Amino acid sequence: MAQSIDGVLVEWGERLFYPANRRVQAPPTPRLDTRLRRQAAVIRARIETTVSRRTVQVMVKVTGGGRGMAAIAAHFRYISKSGRLDIEDDRGNVQRGKEALHDLIEQWRYGGTAIDEVGHRREAFNIMLSMPNGTSPALVQAAARDFAREELLGHRYVMVLHNHQANPHVHLSVKASSMLGDRLNPRKADLHRWRETFAEKLRGYGIEAEASRQATRGVMRNFDPIWRVKTGDEGRLRETKKHDKTGQRARLSRSEAAQAWSRIAEALASSDLSEDRHLAAEIRGFIRQQPSVQEVMRQRQRDSARQPEPSRHRDSPPGRTVPGRRLSDEGAFMDPRGPSVLGRGTPQGAVAVAVTVAVTVVRRRPQDCAPAARSGCRCTAGPLGKAAMRC
Repeated sequence: MAQSIDGVLVEWGERLFYPANRRVQAPPTPRLDTRLRRQAAVIRARIETTVSRRTVQVMVKVTGGGRGMAAIAAHFRYISKSGRLDIEDDRGNVQRGKEALHDLIEQWRYGGTAIDEVGHRREAFNIMLSMPNGTSPALVQAAARDFAREELLGHRYVMVLHNHQANPHVHLSVKASSMLGDRLNPRKADLHRWRETFAEKLRGYGIEAEASRQATRGVMRNFDPIWRVKTGDEGRLRETKKHDKTGQRARLSRSEAAQAWSRIAEALASSDLSEDRHLAAEIRGFIRQQPSVQEVMRQRQRDSARQPEPSRHRDSPPGRTVPGRRLSDEGAFMDPRGPSVLGRGTPQGAVAVAVTVAVTVVRRRPQDCAPAARSGCRCTAGPLGKAAMRC
């Protein structure tokens, strides 16, 4: 039983926390009990940090890049405050001052692949790694250094720590062409891997940090780029954009995450371990708080409000409904066939599955469903051969 639950955790947990962010395809999971237990333990730890402790999320953002040496030099002067802050390069050399800054610019201009003063393609990428206020700036810098050595290996880069603002952060400027001539071209999957790596390095220094996706956390928000934030603060922003992600891809990502959370909650709720069942209850509470799930539940309430009041049987006691109809915990009538009528392969179906799991009480033994007839609940087959009482 425990091995079956671990298998469910690994299968759906990898979809939830590691969605195609590896450089190469992961090998198939071997059928070794010890390996499976270790992987399941990692997934449990990530679930706890996301659901229970709500660990802070790291920020890794590509803020721009230079299409020529003029733009790159201007960014060097900005992040170093014209040489007043320490600049650390990929070799570990730390320099300060205008003369050192000038020498560094000339090294980038002629070293390796030469960079024209003004070019037509991006020759450098500007990256910012940030943590919330209260995090040790020295540890953020150390984690950023380890991150760059692993993810930017073979590329020239410089890094500068900014700790004079609310959130300690590190500015990284990396040369697009490596020493072997390969070009850096970060995509969305690369950015997610970078966040994972930065969070891992921070945890290595004792700082709790996570790098889960917005869909995994149930967040639907679009964040403005730096130029829009600055323009808005100055009162020069003419138009605003929607802050909620409403596109088809965003809805699909949220529905897939909701389905994964539902499968994990069902598996943990059927465990013999009290810790797993407690974690399943926390997951159900976490699902209820997600905006997409709350919207589905509100829509169900609106739909039920439009329907006529169902007639009651003459002999039915108060609180009972007509057979074939059942009440959710929000008071809205739900289809007796369950969320499967919407289609589990659709975004609406996956979110509906999450809603049902959020209000489902899973019993450990079939005989625990004996009170179902007296309480107006419905006893169904639960995950992994367990019985479930849906109320």
